[in-house]
Amino acid sequence: MKFPFRVLWCLLAAVGAGCATHPAAQRPAAPSVATAPARARTPLLLVSIDAYRADYYDRGLSPTLAMLAKTGVHADAMQPSFPSLTFPNHYTLVTGLRPDHHGIVNNTMVDPVLGKFSLGNRKAVSDGRWWAEGTPIWETADAHGLRTATMFWPGSEADIHGHHPDYWKPFDDSVTADQRVDQVLAWLDLPAAQRPAFLTLYFDAVDHAGHKYGPDSPQVDDALRHVDAAMARLVQGLKQRGLFDRINLIVLADHGMAATPLANSVLMDKLIPLDDVRVVSFGIVAGFNPKPGHDFAAIERQLEQPQQHMRCWDKTRIPARFAYGHNPRVPQLVCLADTGWRITTTDYLASHKGHVSLGEHGYDNADPRMRALFIAHGPAFRAGLRVPEFPNVDVYPLMAHLLGIPPAANDGDYGAVEGMLKPTAR
Repeated sequence: MKFPFRVLWCLLAAVGAGCATHPAAQRPAAPSVATAPARARTPLLLVSIDAYRADYYDRGLSPTLAMLAKTGVHADAMQPSFPSLTFPNHYTLVTGLRPDHHGIVNNTMVDPVLGKFSLGNRKAVSDGRWWAEGTPIWETADAHGLRTATMFWPGSEADIHGHHPDYWKPFDDSVTADQRVDQVLAWLDLPAAQRPAFLTLYFDAVDHAGHKYGPDSPQVDDALRHVDAAMARLVQGLKQRGLFDRINLIVLADHGMAATPLANSVLMDKLIPLDDVRVVSFGIVAGFNPKPGHDFAAIERQLEQPQQHMRCWDKTRIPARFAYGHNPRVPQLVCLADTGWRITTTDYLASHKGHVSLGEHGYDNADPRMRALFIAHGPAFRAGLRVPEFPNVDVYPLMAHLLGIPPAANDGDYGAVEGMLKPTAR
């Protein structure tokens, strides 16, 4: 399915990252819903601007996004799923499942069989078993005769259920925003039979600036301008190819960002003896599991009492509105920092000499500072429409409809977003 076009893809690739190799796979026969050939379909490009908080748009620093919003659909905001972290929400967007259902419950987590997962652990990130509780949209699209391409997306490096996207790149943050755009355009230049119908594009500059300097910093403003310039390059490239009015674009973010001053640190080692628990994670969502020979119930009773600047729950008592706590990968004890605070240790702060992130996310997904961007533009979408905030699980059934493929089981509601589409596209 994938190998015969590897040489052609490498010749067309605009970025310097090496081409990934993929084993051949047999496509199942497509049902009637997807019998049209891929070349006849309107392509769909999903763009993520990591940590583009919904109200960043109002800073007036994103003229390309403003043009797309004015001539397309712009949501007041999109609510991330809990926890409002990068990997959980990116996988939610392409599966329609909340993290508790797709299994990527945190950026850092532990599985009794697979061991430990973290963003920097490339072996774990590329292991499809971590991602197998969800079915990403590229897998379903491939199964129904459509080619797919991901210019970086959490999960796309993994062999999920034996499948990668047809074209994909291992994440490399040295690849510039312009190079990422050029790679997407190169894929769209492929011959019709090889051209992807579903593509993703990922930008991380806004997230990096928000973490390092805080969301209200001039560095974040610069990052907004930088990414918008890359979006302008994309729009211009699409226009040059006669595609701008013939491609559906969804531009969104995974979550927002909140200012987190250095002084706003909950020191967990001052509250409990850390040697008495198995630490799964610190940060905004901290997790702890029992350690044999220690009274974990007593620690839970202590931390579930009202705490300053955080709330803690046994996983069975996490408030239902978070839709979180049933997955085995969720730690037994979960602590959530109040917005603007972090959960850490004295040793961590000492070892980092006060150099910590001044912006964070992962907080209560109902907090306005966690709200994410959503803009959609293309032949299927209405023009000049402003819609209320909606949950990000609804993006998946919308994309499945646009691609003409049957959605996998998901937590989204197509009916809630159908009104974004022109009557002829519903």
